[in-house]
Amino acid sequence: MNKSMSFEQKVVKPAWCPGCGNFFILKALQRALVELALKPQEVVIVSGIGQAAKTPQYLNVHMFNGLHGRALPPATAIKACNPHLTVIAEGGDGDMYGEGGNHFLHTIRRNPDITQLVHNNMVYGLTKGQASPTSELGYRTPVQVDGVISQPINPIALAISQDASFVARVFCANLEHTVEIIKKAIQHPGYALVDIFQPCVTFNKVNTYKWFQEHTYILQDHDVHDQGQAFLRATETEKLPLGIFYQNEKKKTFEQRLKVHQEEGPAFLSRTINREKLKEILEER
Repeated sequence: MNKSMSFEQKVVKPAWCPGCGNFFILKALQRALVELALKPQEVVIVSGIGQAAKTPQYLNVHMFNGLHGRALPPATAIKACNPHLTVIAEGGDGDMYGEGGNHFLHTIRRNPDITQLVHNNMVYGLTKGQASPTSELGYRTPVQVDGVISQPINPIALAISQDASFVARVFCANLEHTVEIIKKAIQHPGYALVDIFQPCVTFNKVNTYKWFQEHTYILQDHDVHDQGQAFLRATETEKLPLGIFYQNEKKKTFEQRLKVHQEEGPAFLSRTINREKLKEILEER
């Protein structure tokens, strides 16, 4: 691999448990970025708080690490300010669907040209194993001692119902499939959600590698442009489908709908400020 194309951060050792699914996701993301021939300086990964949110610390890219559940707003802003960048928002199911659930919905509405990668292990891994928004009914934890009583969120069905322009799900141990889906999500012109099943080997003894292998299958002969069919596949429970559920390439992105981007011009960071004009505006107000 050419040094200029290396996304591997060799000076930092990941602080994850041995066997954690995050290692697969890190490897898949590294491969996807290299295979897309992106340069490290062209990529920004934005994360919140959690074990999953540590991922950009182990990659040789620009990164922004913010508050718990708040990765999507700065990711949207970064892309709006410099549309030439590849922007990825990344975090866990608690971070993205719990604390960040409101931003999840409104980012779908805006449709910025960013990719959202969610490490979905159905538990809070950083804060020692309480139930997350995707934990199954009856799942017992040190906090939910009688089992989870709240209906788990279905992020795939929710995203499709809101006409998110790209919705996919993968299982991290299917490495080749995961790499290909991440690449397609990054290449998609608009908001792309990739929900990634990822075992937590320390705190979740139910949703293990074996469990995901036995309870998932890869979509075949599926029309990704049929929103109704995609929603029905997203609500399957006996076995959980993997792959691209839905894609709508015709929606305008957030950046395309911003008036400031409708005129040809450089990215915001490259534009010069007309200080005389700015002074006139301030004085008028």
